[in-house]
Amino acid sequence: MKGCERSARLNSERLVQRIEAAQGKRRADLCLRRGRLVNVLSGTIEQVDLAIYDGVVVGWGDYDAEQVIDASGCYLCPGFIDGHLHLESSMLNPSQFCAAVLPWGTTAVVADPHEIANVLGLEGIRYFLEATRDLPLEVYFNLPSCVPASPLETSGASLRAADLFSLLPHERLLGLAEMMNFPGVIQAVPEVMDKLVLFQGFIRDGHAPSLSGLQLNAYLTAGIASDHECTTLAEAREKLTKGMHIMIREGSQSKDLAALLPLVDRHTWPRCMLVSDDRHPDDLLREGHMNAIVNQAMTRGMEPVLALTLGTFTAARYFRLDHLGALAPGFQADFTMSPGLKPWEPCRVFKAGREVAREGRLLVDSQAWPHPSFPPSPMRITRLALEDLAVPAQPGRLRVIGIQEGTILTASRLVPPTIDGTRVVADSSRDLLKLAVYNRHLPDRRPAVGFVQGLGLRKGAVATTVAHDSHNLIAAGGSDQDILQVVDAVRNVGGGMAIGAADGPLETLPLPIAGLMSDQPLELVVERLETLKTLAAAWGSTLANPFMALSFLALPVIPELKLTDLGLVDVSSFSFVSLFEQGQ
Repeated sequence: MKGCERSARLNSERLVQRIEAAQGKRRADLCLRRGRLVNVLSGTIEQVDLAIYDGVVVGWGDYDAEQVIDASGCYLCPGFIDGHLHLESSMLNPSQFCAAVLPWGTTAVVADPHEIANVLGLEGIRYFLEATRDLPLEVYFNLPSCVPASPLETSGASLRAADLFSLLPHERLLGLAEMMNFPGVIQAVPEVMDKLVLFQGFIRDGHAPSLSGLQLNAYLTAGIASDHECTTLAEAREKLTKGMHIMIREGSQSKDLAALLPLVDRHTWPRCMLVSDDRHPDDLLREGHMNAIVNQAMTRGMEPVLALTLGTFTAARYFRLDHLGALAPGFQADFTMSPGLKPWEPCRVFKAGREVAREGRLLVDSQAWPHPSFPPSPMRITRLALEDLAVPAQPGRLRVIGIQEGTILTASRLVPPTIDGTRVVADSSRDLLKLAVYNRHLPDRRPAVGFVQGLGLRKGAVATTVAHDSHNLIAAGGSDQDILQVVDAVRNVGGGMAIGAADGPLETLPLPIAGLMSDQPLELVVERLETLKTLAAAWGSTLANPFMALSFLALPVIPELKLTDLGLVDVSSFSFVSLFEQGQ
């Protein structure tokens, strides 16, 4: 089944047949009798007999059909659409991601291939386009705007406007993905302007944490239409009143739903949508995907039909996916059935009128989906030496990255260093761990070294190549020996995650696709991830997922303090700073 059939491809004969079916002159393929339709167009619930022909809804009324389903007592809702998602954060290849989210009722996503592009460039984007072709999940893409994300790190590729142009046109490329380089927009940097001009007439998504006032005005003047980085109600209100569509994010790491829910009212809802941004595999397995976010919105007080509308219709309208997002004549028949309205529990899932999942299990053969070979993962770390991790003591307080649970925002702390002889060392009694970022794209590079609080490890070290946005190798631990142990382990498996200590044990999760994704099924990935997380908890970490927290510590476009392969970054000034306060 082709998941991306667009109405524009219809020939006149098929269109005539659909029109005949809508009038009852031709037998429908499927009719769901006495279902309670969640009408996102009117905000109401109606009991209808829903008729489907040739993969589209042709109407409701008295229809004869080849197949009839008694939907009495069940609710029918359009398939969920995630309007902002990084597939890579699921740690699953595209077909496994499809298998993971389809049973939860997600039938379309708009993805930003920013992560794989920062590692593999155009080759990574082309892999995604091929691997998502003809899935029973419509996977659209916005092309990454910031590869590299900033000049403050070393990525595996650099994509200019001309490179992005080489991929156009493509029916599943909708526009330009989150413009993270907001300083570049405000300062009218020529390379940034080239991309914004190239995508005139396309969707242009934003990424502007805490931006306000005249700087926000300048950012919006460039034609950027959305933001998913709002963390406070005041921030979201300013951006919405100035014309932005607000993507209310509730992911595995960043959870903004509670703070932003009051933004949504009878006037503002058309400019709001629910998105995940990042959804980790264990959350996908146990809680689901968009269904979990919609249910959280209901639990926090949002009216159920409105919550379902923000998980379906508003994203389709923003991205101009006119064939998706509602159950009405002419819309593609993507929908889920649930025994109740609150919570929404997808018991049957239909894609283009065909049932593809029931009671959490796929009904389609995933082996028939595309499984293209994936490019090799760069891993060019050629030196591992204890002396590279040494930090000579200096006067002044130590700048330390402070992890904050539930957000990718970090604090910038000034603390007295712990000194052993002539060197600054980690101190697990103060939850002060050494942090190192190794460049895995270029050989023979020394790591950048800093310190972090909030991981909570009292023993061992953790490492991962999921290190936004350039995805170098990042590691943190209580001793230099432990850090080298896990860095070497990740290097040896070609990318992935590891936890261990120099005196053992050592556990790894290989991610051979760009060092970001596994080629294994969801259940096996979760099993390995749980092994790593369990060991981290046994060694003192209180974070729900220390590896996800670690993965954002090298991201120099999210405030406040971060460490890249080039050094310690003060995000507020978009510049490097000394490890010691007096070093300025």
